[in-house]
Amino acid sequence: MLHSYEAIYDHGQLRWLGDKPPVDAARVIVTLLPSPSDTPPKARHTPSPVISRKGKITGDIISPVIPASDWNALL
Repeated sequence: MLHSYEAIYDHGQLRWLGDKPPVDAARVIVTLLPSPSDTPPKARHTPSPVISRKGKITGDIISPVIPASDWNALL
């Protein structure tokens, strides 16, 4: 049966991040993940300047644009 345990390998030592496995010796498979400092930050999406200031809010949840009687979804 396989179990997963998370640890950080640092200078030849394992530091367990959660529960430590209840064994003295075991065969392991190591998967190296990039550290958070190695991953580049995600770029924020910015809308095209072509659509800047062209949006118009015509209603909201409190007061919709059309009356509820005109909604086909409510039939």
